[in-house]
Amino acid sequence: MLRRLALLPLLALLALLGACQSNNVTQDFDASRDFAAYRSWSWQEPALQYRPDDPRIKSDLTEQRIRQAVSEQLDQRGLRPAQGNARGDLKVQTYLIVENRQQQITTNYGGAWGGYWGGYWGGPAYNETRSVDYKVATIQVDLFDSRDGKLVWRGSAEQIMNNYPPGPAERNTAIQNTVAKVLANYPPH
Repeated sequence: MLRRLALLPLLALLALLGACQSNNVTQDFDASRDFAAYRSWSWQEPALQYRPDDPRIKSDLTEQRIRQAVSEQLDQRGLRPAQGNARGDLKVQTYLIVENRQQQITTNYGGAWGGYWGGYWGGPAYNETRSVDYKVATIQVDLFDSRDGKLVWRGSAEQIMNNYPPGPAERNTAIQNTVAKVLANYPPH
């Protein structure tokens, strides 16, 4: 019985974090723009900015993964990289934002009402509340019109970092999936 009671907080935590696993995806865009007119793109330097500017997060490998994922997703949407030194119709800039977050979890233990004979059974009831700390990584993609420099489209998605620091394969998969979700609704309809 005690073993089952000890598993309850763990199951509640896993259920909560499982619910948080879904990416919080947002997009915003300038509805007055003709997105069909955008055919090419180029990077706006710096192509990737980090928040915070932390050497544990910032790396050439991470930038390479994000650049590749964005390039693949834009290609799937019919946007081609500008050739040579030509200016693309869109300038692309990305952000990797890592934040520490905290969630309060309350677990109820003990007795209950009901049962075959009705009434209260199961001993005293009590609550336990604790804080769970976790990290959330957000990838944001901004698209600027090259002619006037104005932001025309922005998308972002959050991903809970299960293992920190994640391994190379996990990083690559997380970046690919997150960028795909960010750009899933581009071009806007």
